[in-house]
Amino acid sequence: MLLEQLGAPVPALPVLLLAGAKGIGDSFYLGYALVLAIVASALGDLAWFWAGRRYGHRVLRLLCRLTLSPDSCVRQTESAYERRGAAAAIVIAKFIPGLATVAPPLAGALRLGVWRFLLYDCAGAALYYGAGLALGLVFHAQIHWLVEQVEGFGAYAVLVVIGALALYVAYRWWDRRRFVASLRSGRIEAAELNEMMSRGDDPLVLDVRSRTHRELDGRRIPGARGVDLDDLEGTLADVPRNREVVVYCACPNEVTAVKVAMQLRDRGFRRVRPLTGGVDAWVAAGLRVEGT
Repeated sequence: MLLEQLGAPVPALPVLLLAGAKGIGDSFYLGYALVLAIVASALGDLAWFWAGRRYGHRVLRLLCRLTLSPDSCVRQTESAYERRGAAAAIVIAKFIPGLATVAPPLAGALRLGVWRFLLYDCAGAALYYGAGLALGLVFHAQIHWLVEQVEGFGAYAVLVVIGALALYVAYRWWDRRRFVASLRSGRIEAAELNEMMSRGDDPLVLDVRSRTHRELDGRRIPGARGVDLDDLEGTLADVPRNREVVVYCACPNEVTAVKVAMQLRDRGFRRVRPLTGGVDAWVAAGLRVEGT
């Protein structure tokens, strides 16, 4: 549980199922397993919570680089906060792949009280881990049969499990790299965008980070228009389809910006490009930013 919450690609659900199957008829064992899982999860989440409290949006950017899930995990978590509030977002986070690791640092960055965070976090952990243990109880016969089959293979079973885990991690890494490689074309560099703006070409610059991220970061490219993805049509209703449009976000691979650019092209915008490196590349180039 601790390793999973710290972000390691170690699935906790099989351990929960096995613990539930072993606890058949032993309520003390099940209670002990549940408490241990909640405590381990809280320790891992607290580490990310304090990192988010201290480093803010930079931690979210780091997670985008480290996670095997798509960069949109951060965007999904921010959207969950905006739509459902902190309590619901933290409680449901463990049930949604990718969100469980991102939710704690986001809560810290948003200055949620530590005791409120622990209350919501432990409630979500109790629901998630309790469900895993309950499933182990329900299917205890099948799980015991599977364990016996694995034990029959001895050391070979261990090698198979390690090999399967290695293949899973390798596949997720390869899938991520393939996805990132597919997004490399059709972008604009910060220097080129700055030249266009200096010449008076008047490109429309869209900031497609979530409202939460824009508030946490506090930086934006001069003249950029903040866009909520749920209201693209309303935001761009008065924009000519032949206007030059540049889209930027905060993900290291500009995943959100690329997706928005593709949506805009489907809506008739033909001169739309994502900004390579997003707002961080703009700042790194020494170009002026505005406060949000």
